Amino acid sequence: MKDQKENFCIKDANMKSSAEPEKEVKPCSQKSGPEGDRETPSPSDRGEFSDPVYKEIALANGHINRMTKDELRSKLSELKLDTRGVKDVLKKRLKTYYKKQKLLHSAVASGATDTYYDYICVVDFEATCEENNPPNFLHEIIEFPMVLINTRTMEIEDTFQEYVRPELNTQLSDFCIQLTGISQEMVNKADVFPDVLRRVVSWLQEKELGTKYKYAVLTDGSWDMSKFLNIQCHVSQIRYPQFAKKWINIRKSYGNFYKVVPRMQTKLSSMLENLGLQYEGRPHCGLDDARNIARIALRMLQDGCQLRVNERMHAGQLLSVPSTAPVEGAPPPFNPCSRK
Repeated sequence: MKDQKENFCIKDANMKSSAEPEKEVKPCSQKSGPEGDRETPSPSDRGEFSDPVYKEIALANGHINRMTKDELRSKLSELKLDTRGVKDVLKKRLKTYYKKQKLLHSAVASGATDTYYDYICVVDFEATCEENNPPNFLHEIIEFPMVLINTRTMEIEDTFQEYVRPELNTQLSDFCIQLTGISQEMVNKADVFPDVLRRVVSWLQEKELGTKYKYAVLTDGSWDMSKFLNIQCHVSQIRYPQFAKKWINIRKSYGNFYKVVPRMQTKLSSMLENLGLQYEGRPHCGLDDARNIARIALRMLQDGCQLRVNERMHAGQLLSVPSTAPVEGAPPPFNPCSRK
């Protein structure tokens, strides 16, 4: 439902509570910026970056900036690195490699790991929809997929998928069926959302996430959590699950890491294309979308991006998580509580 999510920006029926004294994220905006990914230190950081190795990194970055695409590919091939992607991606990949190598052999190496989490759970809901959604249309989740990334092995370790039976708009529109490939029979046979969510929780608990292993949820944009899950919890009269209150918006992470500004360049298809990857599976199938989002996340980790939580829900509001905030994993998952 990625194209549909873009359209929802115009007609946001998100349920809101009292505002907090924090800056609200506008769901339709995709801001790009350094966010902890500076390639050279600013004057205010001279103390922290006083080691000569950072001068070497800056000089190497300058040289890489002057390289042609063919020169970048040649150097990456020589280093046995991936040569796929647009020029900006290739430059970032090469800069990250040299930065790691320089710091690895420097006294300033801090011993930090390449990732903040042991596991990343990619979620990409499919929901009921119309070709022209009425302003107050309530989108109910009809597919709940999860793709589990092991950040140590850098592989997709497992997947979860179940269809969900809607309770308000029980009949799927022809547009929704054609878009998602989910038939009326599939949802008729499915359980309602609270039952499916319980099995999701059991699946996460079996993986010992939040107890033995540190993990985070990752989505393609803000809408899966801030809109679809938020609305679904109201419809199902259950409390918003704690483990899903913070997540990694990969569109923001991608834009910040590869210095991509235009919002359209952070769509799923554009991110794949810019990384030299092709979509695998059926577009708008929740599980296939989640698998492809996971492939982007893995490529970003391999390129040196330290994916971290950058958005959260609080009192029904979508808020940003600043890059200076402490890095915390999602809490242990528990079964949903009733609002009654």
